[in-house]
Amino acid sequence: MKKNILYRLYAAAFIGICLAPAAFMPVVRNSESKEKRALAPAPKLKTEEGKLNFDFFDDFSKYFSEHFAFRQELVTADGRLKSAVLGTSPNSDVIVGKDGWLYYGPTKNDFLNINCLSDRGINNIVNNVRMMDDICQSSGCQFIFTVAPNKNTVYPEHMPFNYKPSDNKNNYSRLAEKLSGESFWCDMKETILSADASIPLYHKTDTHWNNMGAYVGHAKLMEMQGRSSCPAGTHWFTRDDRLGDLAAMIYPAEDAKDTQVYNDYEFTYTYRGRFKALDDITINTDCADGSGKLLMYRDSYGEAILPYMAESYSSAEFSRAVPYRLDKAADETVIIEIVERNLGDIQRYAPVAAAPEAEAPQADGLYNGSDAEIYSKDNGMFTHLYGVLPDECFTGDNAEIFVSVNGTSYKAFSCFEDKLLGREGESCDNGFSLYIPSEKASSGDDITVTVSCENGRAIQINF
Repeated sequence: MKKNILYRLYAAAFIGICLAPAAFMPVVRNSESKEKRALAPAPKLKTEEGKLNFDFFDDFSKYFSEHFAFRQELVTADGRLKSAVLGTSPNSDVIVGKDGWLYYGPTKNDFLNINCLSDRGINNIVNNVRMMDDICQSSGCQFIFTVAPNKNTVYPEHMPFNYKPSDNKNNYSRLAEKLSGESFWCDMKETILSADASIPLYHKTDTHWNNMGAYVGHAKLMEMQGRSSCPAGTHWFTRDDRLGDLAAMIYPAEDAKDTQVYNDYEFTYTYRGRFKALDDITINTDCADGSGKLLMYRDSYGEAILPYMAESYSSAEFSRAVPYRLDKAADETVIIEIVERNLGDIQRYAPVAAAPEAEAPQADGLYNGSDAEIYSKDNGMFTHLYGVLPDECFTGDNAEIFVSVNGTSYKAFSCFEDKLLGREGESCDNGFSLYIPSEKASSGDDITVTVSCENGRAIQINF
């Protein structure tokens, strides 16, 4: 009798615990702020067109999985248990390292030197960046290109012991070798690794560099321009007030604060126009004590460096928009900063700017296949031409692509516009993309594409 009562109590407790997350959903809300993303909306029986929503149960499953009561507490308990006992993470976007260090999961390939870009992919990026430099110089601008290194590139010693890099060279190393000696190349990895810092320059439980790491990067960018860096005040100090983005992913119920570094310099720059937060798509600043103009395209690593850069220029624009609008640049400094893990994006989105006219080489072969693709899209001042070519048009690891429209030839960026081609998420080394002034394009255009390969072979494709 006693056994039956115990069994029933145990079963009731078990069922109660299982039902609690659903039962308390109306009164216990999960916060979106720590996860920095919008949680799944409530499912609807009908679509916006008024038709029956056949995905209702899938939508409900996703909604429930993100909104059940005590979700953050349960995720945190799971995260703490797995990281402490097993040394693993419940979230594929977070790598649990040694000594409490956390790393961003998508940087794994760069760290292990696997699934790297092809040699032609690296050469495509090199050619694209050199073209950006040419376009900026033609507009009277100084151009600087820099890559913010992943955290585990700078601090590999805290990665899990079972993460053993291969003997291959990763994307950053191969790109740095190709760009070494270029006046526009800022090797941020070398800059950070050679910095004399008494504390780590990256956050322990966050993806990014801290304020001191950003200041080191800022000083190097200013040095390349022959300019003085922003003052750093009289001393640096620390406060535990940074909510690490990686910690928030696996310990969302905790107020897991990381150490941030500050100096006592008081900034004088002001924001021009609407400003909400440092992750705004576009931010404009003015500084009475600064000089010159800046156009800086940046990603999330640019948030910490923004105050120092804003203080150094009389006016500055910081943008997270892609593609880069190099057509806006004139008589200013143009800086493009991208994080190491996203290097492949440099051969994904061609900058918006008039493609330079260039004589296409004489073709010694004609491609007669039907699988070459080219598309045209009106973009206001420009006509955007883009497409992808078959492997048969390429030989070797280096190629340049020229597009001739009505007898005028232009040099194209080696970019595979995955979204415009309806192949989002795919990568390919055979893409091309360029913008030409709209007045130079018309209906019924005579278009040819010429691929010039490193061995002197040139193939022409007629459209």
